[in-house]
Amino acid sequence: MHAEPINLIASAANGVRFGRAIRDQFLLDPEIAFLNHGSFGAVPRVVFAAQDTWRLRIERQPVTALIRELPGALRAVADEFGAFVGARGADVVFLDNVTAALNAVLRSLRLAPGDEILHTNHGYGAVNKAIRFVCAQSGATAVEARVPFPLKDSRQVVEAFAGSLSPRTRLAVLDHITSPTALVLPLAETIALCRERRVPVLVDGAHAAGQIPLNIAALGADYYTGNCHKWLFAAKGTGFLWVAPQRQADVHPLIVSWGHGESFARAFDWPGTRDFSAWLALTESIAFHRRLGGEALMRRNGELAASAADLLYQAWGVAPAAPAGMRAAMVTLPLPTSQPGTRALAERVHDRLIDEYGVEVPVSDFGGGLWVRISAQCYNELSDYERLADAILRIMRDERMAAP
Repeated sequence: MHAEPINLIASAANGVRFGRAIRDQFLLDPEIAFLNHGSFGAVPRVVFAAQDTWRLRIERQPVTALIRELPGALRAVADEFGAFVGARGADVVFLDNVTAALNAVLRSLRLAPGDEILHTNHGYGAVNKAIRFVCAQSGATAVEARVPFPLKDSRQVVEAFAGSLSPRTRLAVLDHITSPTALVLPLAETIALCRERRVPVLVDGAHAAGQIPLNIAALGADYYTGNCHKWLFAAKGTGFLWVAPQRQADVHPLIVSWGHGESFARAFDWPGTRDFSAWLALTESIAFHRRLGGEALMRRNGELAASAADLLYQAWGVAPAAPAGMRAAMVTLPLPTSQPGTRALAERVHDRLIDEYGVEVPVSDFGGGLWVRISAQCYNELSDYERLADAILRIMRDERMAAP
């Protein structure tokens, strides 16, 4: 077990207190044990205020704000965000979310019958559907690398990709941190493998920015996309896309607008009239993350997730599904039941958790099992996970699902 004081004290760098002491800086319902930061994040009050400031500024003089001020303001945000994730601002554009960014890349590809796009069975459902859609439109084939779960070590991921790449593979889509299973995948090794085979790589980093340190340009990928509204405290609808300079001429936004035919950034920066305040407020999100310690916050959250997982393993009598080195501030654990997992059963357990016990956490069926994915963020503490541990045991007993 990890030491309990993790849930009591703040970053040593600035003395900020975490857990309940910081909960009032968010708009979360204080009666709920919110263990699902990974799905949609939670926006701090100061970021809401920054977003409102931008909205008011735009409404006072919409023409000046949108035509004269917005282009430079967006590029300034891109420069600051780029520095945060190890990239040039000129190589970063903003979109609503990872799904939109991935669609932009996928639908910019020139695929032919017989071509293949490689992805994994741990990929996000919407992404896998987009891959299958693009392949169906062109006559290409979506190939799924089967990564086991539970798994013993990261080599199983690399081996699954190695066995699925072919001379027809035109793109490999890798997760940085998987959505259903919360695995930090071995990107360096897998990208190196793809480069040896001359296969371009698109990384789905939806859960990475703010959860783990990033140096995107150093990864060697061709495309990298992520969400800032998950772990970086940004307002909803703040996604980004990074494209290697040599690939940018061939990547186009889903909405072709006034910037078409100009630079990569200009093509994406103006999709038409919309509310840009979430993107512009990203600087305040980065500042808030840094005030909480930056990398120290990431370590704290990872340590809390590990302590919470240890608590749940012991309470439920279950074993880890992946090595500790493949986890960050999210952990996916098996529920204490021998009953096969189904979508209906997962939804019923989830709904009982929130409706009867005030615990918000995703429950899923994956690979025939029933799983729960916990998140650890600055406002969480060990008592939140103790509440989950007790609630699950009660639900398992009520449903007569407990393992023999």
